[in-house]
Amino acid sequence: MNSRKTGFTLVEVLVASTIGTFVALVAVGTLRAITASSEMVEYSISAAAEVRFASNMIARDLVNLYRDENRKNTKLIGMVEESEQGSISYLVFYTVSRAKARIGQPEGDVYEVEYCLLKDEEESVLMRRLWPNPNEEDEPGGILTAIAEDIDIFEVRFFDGEEWSSEWPEEMEILPQLIEVNIVAKVPSRGEPAMESFIVNFIRSAVGSAVTSESDDQ
Repeated sequence: MNSRKTGFTLVEVLVASTIGTFVALVAVGTLRAITASSEMVEYSISAAAEVRFASNMIARDLVNLYRDENRKNTKLIGMVEESEQGSISYLVFYTVSRAKARIGQPEGDVYEVEYCLLKDEEESVLMRRLWPNPNEEDEPGGILTAIAEDIDIFEVRFFDGEEWSSEWPEEMEILPQLIEVNIVAKVPSRGEPAMESFIVNFIRSAVGSAVTSESDDQ
């Protein structure tokens, strides 16, 4: 009896190898797409949370703006400086807070707070400086904290009752009627950047809610 040899021919091996390689490439591509999508979603959630946190903190400090019958004791300054990275807004004012900045240290209820965006070629961080017991005779000091990273835009505008402006100099003898704050995160590789926008109404602040967010208008 003649015995028949069994096994794979060269053509069958090549076909199987080609199919296996194709399946592996598809699987790797799918895995990479899933990983990239997951990282993008995680980044978007993180960026939105940081922008919202910073927005809420600034709005709270502005609502609790310290007011005094003597305008010289009520501080609110808005500045814009030009740099290689573009226009940078600075917001400095007195706020009232019962939360102590330093545990076990003597502090009053009035703090000087400053918000600004520090930008360079690699980083862009929204900073908050809180100065307990501010004294105009001393150089500005306090506790510097990063409250949001990867921020592309920090914009502050002031409304005097007739028009909007990007600055509110120290020489102003009155407070603005409205303050608008816009915070925008850096644009991700895909999708829209996280952003928050709100308006503080100093006229209404004594009788009701002083903050109007972008979502309130929708």
